[in-house]
Amino acid sequence: MGDSSSGAADGGGAIYGLGIFGAWFYFWQQADGTGEHLYALFQGVFWPAYMVFDAFAALSG
Repeated sequence: MGDSSSGAADGGGAIYGLGIFGAWFYFWQQADGTGEHLYALFQGVFWPAYMVFDAFAALSG
């Protein structure tokens, strides 16, 4: 018998992949200059961490 949760994992990977492209699009538009564009690529890969950090910052302040 196969693993019944593999479909959910595949779906999560697809959502994360779409999130990366969306984050790249958003952060790229906000960037100004070469250094900020390179940082935007980094932010796009780690977008969930930035989202959680901003959520906690909004809750605390």
